[in-house]
This record gives sequence, C-alpha cells and structure tokens, in this order.
Amino acid sequence: MRIDLAAAVEWLKSRDNILILAHGNPDGDTLGGSFALLYSLEALGKRAAVKCFDEPHSKFGYLGSICSGDFAHDCVIAVDVADAALLGSGFKEMYGSKVDLCIDHHASNREFAAMTLVDPAASAACEIVLQIIRALGVKADKRIADCIYTGISTDTGCFRYANVTPRTMRMAAEMMEEGADCIRINTVMFETKTKTFIALEKLALDSLKMYFDGRCAVITVTSDMFRESGSDEREVDAIAPIPRQIEGVAVGVTMRERSDGRFKVSMRSGEEADVSEICAALGGGGHRRASGCEVAGPLEAAVKTVTDAVGKYLKENSLI
Repeated sequence: MRIDLAAAVEWLKSRDNILILAHGNPDGDTLGGSFALLYSLEALGKRAAVKCFDEPHSKFGYLGSICSGDFAHDCVIAVDVADAALLGSGFKEMYGSKVDLCIDHHASNREFAAMTLVDPAASAACEIVLQIIRALGVKADKRIADCIYTGISTDTGCFRYANVTPRTMRMAAEMMEEGADCIRINTVMFETKTKTFIALEKLALDSLKMYFDGRCAVITVTSDMFRESGSDEREVDAIAPIPRQIEGVAVGVTMRERSDGRFKVSMRSGEEADVSEICAALGGGGHRRASGCEVAGPLEAAVKTVTDAVGKYLKENSLI
C-alpha cells in the first residue's frame, strides 16, 4: 500500500524498537538515509538500529555503526530499497521478508513492504528522509547533516547527474548550514581511490568493448579481477559511470560477477536512452538514467543477454 509523507510520519511517531535496513552492497544513499533516520528517532527517545547484510566499505565508517547482532524490534523499515531481493539472503533467513515501511525514490519500487513511501522526483532517498525528519520536528545536527549530504551527493554524482533539482541543491545547502563536512565528504567519496581500486579499474578498463557502432560500451569485472587486484564488489560502483562517459555512447554497461556466478548489471545513459526500460526487460529496474538488474552467467552468455536487450532497445527507439 502506498502512503504519503504525513501518514509515514504519524506511523513513525507511534512506533518504537525500530529496525532500519539498508540494501546489500550498500551505497551512500541507503546508509546515509538509514543513519539519519536512526539519529532522528533516537532524538525522539525511540530505540532503533541499522542493519545491513553486506559489510559497508570502510569509507562510510563516519556515518555510524551497523548492528552486528540481532536487535529486538517491533517493526522494520527499509531505506532506498526497490525490491526485497536487494536486502540480501540473510534478511529472509533472519526476518522472514517482513518489512512494515519502505522509504524509496525508485519509480520501479515493487511495493514489497506493507506500506511504501515513494517519491521518484527525489534525487536520493535522503531527500525523502530529510522531509520526514523535518515533519518529526527534529532539528538536523552535524551527524544527521553528514548523513543526508552523503546520500544526496553520492546519488547525484556530486550534483552532476540529471536527477538534480533545485530542491536537491537547497537541501544540500541546508545540510552545509547545519554543519555537514562537505569538503571532507567530497574528498572521501569523489577524490580518493584505494590502491586496490586503481588495480581493479585498470583491469576493468582493459575489458572494455564497444557494440552497435559505438552506441553501447560494456565493462566486465570478473572474480579473477577481484582476486588479482585485491579489491571486491564494494569498489565497483565507482566504475559504473565510466562506459557512459565515452563520446557517442548512449548506453553504458558495467557487469560484475557475483560469488554465485551471476552478474550484477549497472546501466547508465545520457539524454537519449531510458535504461530503466532495458533493465525492466531483464527483470530489474531503477531510474531513467541509472538502473540495474542481474543476469545468469557464464560471462559470454551474460554479455550476450545484456547486449541483445540493449540492441533491441536501441533499434526500437531509432538510436542505431
């Protein structure tokens, strides 16, 4: 059931012992939104904890500490999660797939929760969380400001993507006024690369292939690359925008091999293509300019599955 902001706020006011779930392979938006909500609920005297079934990258450590054990809870909230499958297998095993409220900004949200608050116009889930915090009557302190700024900046590519709106910029400015350490956050998120990432990026770029007369670019990241570089899945997100940045590319694709042999696919586009349509045809979804899905391996079969879907879309939309 879809609900509005007012209904979500009233429900939160009546709850206690709240478990907040971030999605697997967590990024700045799911973690920033989850911890901002946590600190706001604690400011109201409520008990809450943030849980994630994948270990966050160490660069997000300043946001807060993930609950390592079980947490006695009365209700469950998911932040920035379009599909229950994104929570990871550990979620179903521990909690039986029950989510009371989902706060999300993906138009493709599958409404797996009992209640769903979705705003596809929001650049990040953190925009929605900030509106909730305001409606709860909680004043954003530095911790909350750092969380919200992190979510907004990372989901907009440091305010470079097409999802940025005037509201996005106003919220970011407000968080700066509340003490968000934007210079440090921007440095950590956008200007710092680990040695393992550099090694992985080199291998990934060597895998780059072009399709459909340069209209589609595909980068593949395999398990062998992870082993050779010493990197892991947590560092692949920074590679995802690269294929789209190539001149003439309408659809950029990054494919990463999972431990089970399947491939997680991240698609990016400019003004021409709606990659959410392509990913939806492959069982995924997301935004017009940034979407994802999973496909079966092995590598050659996975690449063919994805490029066939991209080619079909490009032809049907007269982009090739």
